Amino acid sequence: MSTGTLAQERNVWRIYALEAKAELLKAWRLPMYAVPTLAFPLVFYLLFGVAMRRGPAASEMATYLLATYGCFGVIGASLFGFGVGVAVERGQGWMLFKRATPMPPLAHLVGKLAMCLLFSAILVVALFALGIAFGGVSVPFGTLAALAAVLVAGAVPFGAFGLALGYMAGPNSAPAVINLIYLPLAFASGLWIPVDVLPSFFQKLAPWLPPYHYSQLALGVLGKDRGGSALGSLAVLVLFTLLSLFLARAGYRRDEGRTFG
Repeated sequence: MSTGTLAQERNVWRIYALEAKAELLKAWRLPMYAVPTLAFPLVFYLLFGVAMRRGPAASEMATYLLATYGCFGVIGASLFGFGVGVAVERGQGWMLFKRATPMPPLAHLVGKLAMCLLFSAILVVALFALGIAFGGVSVPFGTLAALAAVLVAGAVPFGAFGLALGYMAGPNSAPAVINLIYLPLAFASGLWIPVDVLPSFFQKLAPWLPPYHYSQLALGVLGKDRGGSALGSLAVLVLFTLLSLFLARAGYRRDEGRTFG
Protein backbone atom coordinates (compact mmCIF):
# COMPACT_ATOMS: atom_id res chain seq x y z
CA MET A 1 0.00 0.00 0.00
CA SER A 2 1.46 3.37 -1.01
CA THR A 3 2.22 6.21 1.40
CA GLY A 4 -0.41 8.36 -0.31
CA THR A 5 -3.10 5.74 0.18
CA LEU A 6 -2.23 5.35 3.87
CA ALA A 7 -2.36 9.11 4.37
CA GLN A 8 -5.72 9.27 2.63
CA GLU A 9 -7.12 6.53 4.87
CA ARG A 10 -5.83 8.31 7.98
CA ASN A 11 -7.53 11.52 6.83
CA VAL A 12 -10.82 9.68 6.33
CA TRP A 13 -10.68 8.18 9.83
CA ARG A 14 -9.77 11.59 11.23
CA ILE A 15 -12.88 13.06 9.59
CA TYR A 16 -15.04 10.38 11.24
CA ALA A 17 -13.42 11.03 14.61
CA LEU A 18 -13.82 14.80 14.35
CA GLU A 19 -17.45 14.47 13.29
CA ALA A 20 -18.16 12.18 16.26
CA LYS A 21 -16.43 14.64 18.61
CA ALA A 22 -18.45 17.55 17.21
CA GLU A 23 -21.74 15.65 17.69
CA LEU A 24 -20.83 14.73 21.26
CA LEU A 25 -19.90 18.29 22.20
CA LYS A 26 -22.99 19.70 20.52
CA ALA A 27 -25.33 17.30 22.35
CA TRP A 28 -23.60 17.78 25.71
CA ARG A 29 -23.84 21.57 25.44
CA LEU A 30 -27.51 21.43 24.45
CA PRO A 31 -29.61 21.22 27.66
CA MET A 32 -32.78 20.56 25.64
CA TYR A 33 -31.28 17.20 24.65
CA ALA A 34 -28.86 16.24 27.43
CA VAL A 35 -31.04 16.97 30.47
CA PRO A 36 -34.29 15.23 29.43
CA THR A 37 -32.41 12.30 27.88
CA LEU A 38 -30.56 11.55 31.10
CA ALA A 39 -32.96 12.88 33.72
CA PHE A 40 -36.37 11.47 32.72
CA PRO A 41 -35.53 7.75 32.88
CA LEU A 42 -33.56 8.25 36.10
CA VAL A 43 -36.38 10.16 37.78
CA PHE A 44 -38.97 7.60 36.68
CA TYR A 45 -36.79 4.79 37.99
CA LEU A 46 -36.35 6.57 41.32
CA LEU A 47 -40.13 6.98 41.60
CA PHE A 48 -41.28 3.51 40.51
CA GLY A 49 -38.21 1.37 41.07
CA VAL A 50 -37.00 2.85 44.37
CA ALA A 51 -39.48 5.11 46.17
CA MET A 52 -42.56 2.94 45.55
CA ARG A 53 -40.98 -0.47 46.14
CA ARG A 54 -42.75 -2.44 48.83
CA GLY A 55 -42.73 -5.96 50.24
CA PRO A 56 -40.38 -8.92 49.81
CA ALA A 57 -40.39 -8.67 46.00
CA ALA A 58 -39.24 -5.04 46.02
CA SER A 59 -35.70 -5.77 44.88
CA GLU A 60 -37.04 -8.08 42.14
CA MET A 61 -39.20 -5.26 40.78
CA ALA A 62 -36.29 -2.81 40.99
CA THR A 63 -34.18 -5.26 38.98
CA TYR A 64 -36.96 -5.77 36.40
CA LEU A 65 -37.43 -2.01 35.96
CA LEU A 66 -33.68 -1.56 35.61
CA ALA A 67 -33.96 -3.32 32.24
CA THR A 68 -37.21 -1.72 31.04
CA TYR A 69 -36.33 1.84 32.05
CA GLY A 70 -32.92 1.28 30.49
CA CYS A 71 -34.72 0.45 27.23
CA PHE A 72 -36.94 3.51 27.66
CA GLY A 73 -33.93 5.79 28.12
CA VAL A 74 -31.90 4.40 25.22
CA ILE A 75 -34.88 4.66 22.86
CA GLY A 76 -35.39 8.30 23.88
CA ALA A 77 -31.72 9.16 23.43
CA SER A 78 -31.70 7.55 19.98
CA LEU A 79 -34.98 8.96 18.67
CA PHE A 80 -34.28 12.52 19.80
CA GLY A 81 -30.56 12.38 18.99
CA PHE A 82 -31.18 11.29 15.42
CA GLY A 83 -34.75 12.43 14.76
CA VAL A 84 -34.76 15.97 16.11
CA GLY A 85 -31.09 16.52 15.23
CA VAL A 86 -31.51 15.54 11.58
CA ALA A 87 -34.81 17.43 11.20
CA VAL A 88 -33.33 20.65 12.62
CA GLU A 89 -30.18 20.36 10.52
CA ARG A 90 -32.29 19.82 7.41
CA GLY A 91 -34.26 22.96 8.22
CA GLN A 92 -31.09 24.99 8.78
CA GLY A 93 -29.52 23.80 5.52
CA TRP A 94 -26.67 21.93 7.20
CA MET A 95 -27.47 18.68 5.45
CA LEU A 96 -27.22 20.40 2.05
CA PHE A 97 -23.96 22.07 3.06
CA LYS A 98 -22.42 18.77 4.17
CA ARG A 99 -23.38 17.16 0.86
CA ALA A 100 -21.36 19.85 -0.95
CA THR A 101 -18.20 19.06 1.02
CA PRO A 102 -15.77 16.18 0.36
CA MET A 103 -16.67 14.67 3.74
CA PRO A 104 -17.63 10.95 3.51
CA PRO A 105 -21.44 10.71 3.35
CA LEU A 106 -21.64 8.34 6.33
CA ALA A 107 -19.41 10.41 8.63
CA HIS A 108 -22.29 12.58 9.80
CA LEU A 109 -24.45 9.54 10.66
CA VAL A 110 -21.57 7.70 12.34
CA GLY A 111 -20.96 10.80 14.47
CA LYS A 112 -24.59 10.88 15.58
CA LEU A 113 -24.55 7.16 16.32
CA ALA A 114 -21.41 7.58 18.44
CA MET A 115 -23.16 10.35 20.36
CA CYS A 116 -26.25 8.19 20.97
CA LEU A 117 -24.12 5.24 22.07
CA LEU A 118 -22.22 7.39 24.56
CA PHE A 119 -25.33 8.96 26.04
CA SER A 120 -26.93 5.53 26.25
CA ALA A 121 -23.88 4.18 28.08
CA ILE A 122 -23.91 7.10 30.55
CA LEU A 123 -27.61 6.57 31.21
CA VAL A 124 -27.21 2.81 31.72
CA VAL A 125 -24.34 3.26 34.17
CA ALA A 126 -26.34 5.87 36.12
CA LEU A 127 -29.38 3.55 36.26
CA PHE A 128 -27.25 0.66 37.49
CA ALA A 129 -25.74 2.90 40.18
CA LEU A 130 -29.21 3.93 41.40
CA GLY A 131 -30.47 0.36 41.36
CA ILE A 132 -27.54 -1.00 43.33
CA ALA A 133 -27.31 1.90 45.79
CA PHE A 134 -31.01 2.48 46.49
CA GLY A 135 -33.08 -0.24 44.81
CA GLY A 136 -31.60 -3.30 46.46
CA VAL A 137 -30.47 -4.69 43.09
CA SER A 138 -28.04 -7.57 43.53
CA VAL A 139 -26.91 -8.98 40.19
CA PRO A 140 -23.55 -10.55 39.28
CA PHE A 141 -21.16 -8.23 37.46
CA GLY A 142 -21.12 -10.44 34.36
CA THR A 143 -24.91 -10.25 34.11
CA LEU A 144 -24.85 -6.48 34.51
CA ALA A 145 -22.21 -6.20 31.79
CA ALA A 146 -24.30 -8.34 29.42
CA LEU A 147 -27.41 -6.26 30.21
CA ALA A 148 -25.49 -3.04 29.59
CA ALA A 149 -24.30 -4.36 26.21
CA VAL A 150 -27.85 -5.27 25.14
CA LEU A 151 -29.24 -1.93 26.29
CA VAL A 152 -26.57 0.21 24.61
CA ALA A 153 -26.85 -1.83 21.38
CA GLY A 154 -30.49 -0.72 21.20
CA ALA A 155 -29.21 2.66 20.01
CA VAL A 156 -28.64 1.12 16.57
CA PRO A 157 -32.21 0.07 15.59
CA PHE A 158 -33.89 3.02 17.28
CA GLY A 159 -31.28 5.43 15.96
CA ALA A 160 -32.20 4.18 12.48
CA PHE A 161 -35.87 4.78 13.27
CA GLY A 162 -35.02 8.26 14.54
CA LEU A 163 -33.14 8.94 11.31
CA ALA A 164 -36.24 7.98 9.31
CA LEU A 165 -38.41 10.28 11.45
CA GLY A 166 -35.85 13.06 11.05
CA TYR A 167 -36.22 12.90 7.27
CA MET A 168 -40.00 12.55 7.35
CA ALA A 169 -40.83 15.28 9.90
CA GLY A 170 -40.21 19.01 9.67
CA PRO A 171 -37.75 20.83 11.97
CA ASN A 172 -40.51 22.40 14.07
CA SER A 173 -42.80 19.38 14.24
CA ALA A 174 -40.13 16.70 14.86
CA PRO A 175 -40.15 16.86 18.71
CA ALA A 176 -43.94 16.62 18.85
CA VAL A 177 -44.08 13.82 16.26
CA ILE A 178 -41.41 11.82 18.09
CA ASN A 179 -43.15 12.24 21.46
CA LEU A 180 -46.47 11.14 19.94
CA ILE A 181 -44.78 7.95 18.73
CA TYR A 182 -42.24 7.35 21.51
CA LEU A 183 -44.40 7.68 24.64
CA PRO A 184 -47.37 5.52 23.53
CA LEU A 185 -44.96 2.89 22.18
CA ALA A 186 -43.10 2.82 25.50
CA PHE A 187 -46.31 2.36 27.48
CA ALA A 188 -47.83 -0.25 25.15
CA SER A 189 -44.56 -2.22 25.07
CA GLY A 190 -44.42 -2.55 28.86
CA LEU A 191 -41.46 -0.26 29.44
CA TRP A 192 -43.20 1.65 32.24
CA ILE A 193 -45.42 -1.09 33.66
CA PRO A 194 -44.87 -4.84 33.11
CA VAL A 195 -46.84 -6.13 30.12
CA ASP A 196 -48.61 -8.77 32.22
CA VAL A 197 -50.16 -6.00 34.37
CA LEU A 198 -51.50 -4.07 31.36
CA PRO A 199 -55.06 -4.57 30.03
CA SER A 200 -55.51 -7.54 27.69
CA PHE A 201 -55.62 -5.29 24.61
CA PHE A 202 -52.06 -4.10 25.24
CA GLN A 203 -50.88 -7.60 26.10
CA LYS A 204 -51.98 -8.70 22.62
CA LEU A 205 -50.60 -5.57 20.96
CA ALA A 206 -47.16 -5.56 22.61
CA PRO A 207 -45.59 -8.45 20.61
CA TRP A 208 -46.18 -6.44 17.42
CA LEU A 209 -44.07 -3.53 18.69
CA PRO A 210 -40.25 -3.32 18.31
CA PRO A 211 -39.65 -1.80 21.80
CA TYR A 212 -41.33 -4.87 23.31
CA HIS A 213 -38.84 -7.19 21.61
CA TYR A 214 -35.96 -4.93 22.66
CA SER A 215 -37.12 -5.11 26.28
CA GLN A 216 -37.54 -8.88 26.06
CA LEU A 217 -33.91 -9.23 25.01
CA ALA A 218 -32.86 -7.06 27.96
CA LEU A 219 -35.11 -8.90 30.40
CA GLY A 220 -33.90 -12.22 29.02
CA VAL A 221 -30.40 -11.41 30.33
CA LEU A 222 -31.93 -11.24 33.83
CA GLY A 223 -34.13 -14.30 33.30
CA LYS A 224 -37.26 -12.16 33.59
CA ASP A 225 -38.59 -12.21 30.02
CA ARG A 226 -41.93 -13.75 29.05
CA GLY A 227 -40.33 -16.85 27.57
CA GLY A 228 -40.38 -15.93 23.89
CA SER A 229 -37.64 -16.63 21.36
CA ALA A 230 -34.58 -14.40 21.70
CA LEU A 231 -33.70 -15.07 18.05
CA GLY A 232 -37.23 -14.08 17.07
CA SER A 233 -36.94 -10.78 18.96
CA LEU A 234 -33.53 -10.14 17.39
CA ALA A 235 -34.97 -10.83 13.93
CA VAL A 236 -37.78 -8.33 14.54
CA LEU A 237 -35.25 -5.64 15.49
CA VAL A 238 -33.09 -6.39 12.45
CA LEU A 239 -36.10 -6.09 10.13
CA PHE A 240 -37.16 -2.92 11.96
CA THR A 241 -33.69 -1.45 11.42
CA LEU A 242 -33.68 -2.29 7.71
CA LEU A 243 -37.17 -0.84 7.21
CA SER A 244 -36.16 2.33 9.08
CA LEU A 245 -33.05 2.73 6.93
CA PHE A 246 -35.13 2.21 3.79
CA LEU A 247 -37.52 4.99 4.88
CA ALA A 248 -34.59 7.25 5.80
CA ARG A 249 -33.04 6.68 2.36
CA ALA A 250 -36.38 7.51 0.73
CA GLY A 251 -36.55 10.74 2.73
CA TYR A 252 -32.95 11.59 1.82
CA ARG A 253 -33.67 11.07 -1.89
CA ARG A 254 -36.81 13.16 -1.61
CA ASP A 255 -34.80 16.03 -0.13
CA GLU A 256 -32.16 15.58 -2.80
CA GLY A 257 -34.81 15.77 -5.54
CA ARG A 258 -36.31 18.94 -4.09
CA THR A 259 -32.89 20.55 -3.89
CA PHE A 260 -31.41 19.56 -7.22
CA GLY A 261 -34.53 18.74 -9.24
